[in-house]
Formats: sequence, C-alpha cells, structure tokens
Amino acid sequence: MSSTKAALRLAENTDDRGDITAFGADRLVETVGDFAGIARSSGCGELMAFATSAVRDANNSEAVLSRVRAETGVNLEVLSGVDEARLTFLAVRRWYGWSAGRILNLDIGGGSLELTCGGDEDPDVAFSLQLGAGRLTRDWLQEDPPGKRRVAVLRDWLDAELATPAKELRAAGAADLRVGTSKTFRSLARLTGAAPSGAGPRVKRTLTASGLRQLIAFISRMTTADRAELEGVSSDRSQQIVAGALVAEASMRALGIDTLEICPWALREGLILRKLDTDMGGELVVSAR
Repeated sequence: MSSTKAALRLAENTDDRGDITAFGADRLVETVGDFAGIARSSGCGELMAFATSAVRDANNSEAVLSRVRAETGVNLEVLSGVDEARLTFLAVRRWYGWSAGRILNLDIGGGSLELTCGGDEDPDVAFSLQLGAGRLTRDWLQEDPPGKRRVAVLRDWLDAELATPAKELRAAGAADLRVGTSKTFRSLARLTGAAPSGAGPRVKRTLTASGLRQLIAFISRMTTADRAELEGVSSDRSQQIVAGALVAEASMRALGIDTLEICPWALREGLILRKLDTDMGGELVVSAR
C-alpha cells in the first residue's frame, strides 16, 4: 500500500467570476496526469477519480473536466455536495462501529463544509455548505495576517450562515458521538495538543472548543510563513488554517459542541468502502477502532 498526495488549493485558485484560473486548471491537469501514471506503474487495476466542491461549483467546470479527459485520459466524476457528506459519514460509521450510537460529523474541505448526523450508515440529515477553508481565505482573509476586525466580521457572518443548518441538525436528535474529519480538523487538534500522526491512527485525538478559541487568538496574529513553522501545519495548509479554525469554531458553537473526537477516516475511505460494498453485493462490513 502506498499513498501520494498533492495540494492543489483549487478553491483559492478561483477568480472573481467563479472560474478556476488558468494556473489552477494547469495544476489539476498536471496532477491528474502524474497520479494516473503512478497508478499504472503500480499495477493498479482500476482508477477511481473524483472531484469535489472547487470543481463542482466552478462556472467553467465542464471546460476544465473536458481538458482533463483530453490531456490525461482520466474521467473525473464530480461528487454532489450531499454525496460527499454521505460518503464521509459512511467512513466515520465504519471506523467507530454501531456501538457509537448516533453520530454527528463535521468535515471541513477547501471549498465546502459538510455536516451530517444519523444512527445508521446513511445520515438522516446531510448538509454541504460553501464554507470551506480555502474559499473563505480567498473571499475574506486576503491580508497576511488577517486583521482583527476582519476576523470578527467573518465570525458573525459564519454564525448567521450556520444558524438554519444547525437548527435542523439539532432537531434531528441528540448525538452520542461528535466527530471531526479532514486534514483541517487533524491539524487543529494537533495544534491544541493532540498526538502527532506518527503515534498511529488508533490513538484517541480530540479538539475542544476552549482550546480552539485560544488557538485562533494565537494563529490569527501570525503571518502565513510563521504559521508554516508550527508543528502540525504544512506549508500548503498554513494560509487557510485560520479560516479553517474559524469555521470549526463557528460550527461547534452553533451545534453546542464542547469536544470533538477526530476520526482518521473521511471521504477517500468512504469512496473505497462504497466501491467494495458494491462489488461484493453489499456484504462487506468494516469497522476499526
């Protein structure tokens, strides 16, 4: 088993018209081509290629997807926001198992925020909101470091945006387990004292609301370059970690969450699990703790 990643930051490489920029499209084509080559050289029998919020919401998505097909031979399937949310929830359910009871999950991507809750493998309620860390960095926090006033205004705006989804999620029933998925939540947990990735995926990691508030007060005064020096923040994530922290804080506040448990599985694992379920006639059951 091998893992290779590349940070495209397409949500940040979208212009004022809502188009993915030429630079962003070039990087996407180059990266898809490189990864397709890695898959072939590794003897991969089947390639599953998916795009999420940044491509889904771009005005020029069809043109960009056509270019990817023409230049790489790869057909990128665009996931809907609800599908993205549901597949991530599936991964969380399989990780914790049925004994976890009713789960509430938060996932922050570059372009969108997914909120789900339910007691089964398919959530009862699923939201995909255009509140991703990259998108908000581009639209709200262009100064480096972001100004105190700008951070305050963004906080108020996020509270307003999350009020209705949070009300519906709370009305659906109380959660037994509250979970955060995605690299953003893992980085925030690490910055507030959680175990490093080297400790392994089964080490329990949490993020508290109080720890997050203290972290925001600290990192919002730092430059991108200074944040990149922090343990747990990659250079690729250092620009958008403040926006990600503000989305996490607002989501936890709206939903009345004091502590989130961090799940190592997310969308990628959900896609794989759904594929395996389909190929095996729905008989596969995976649970890791």
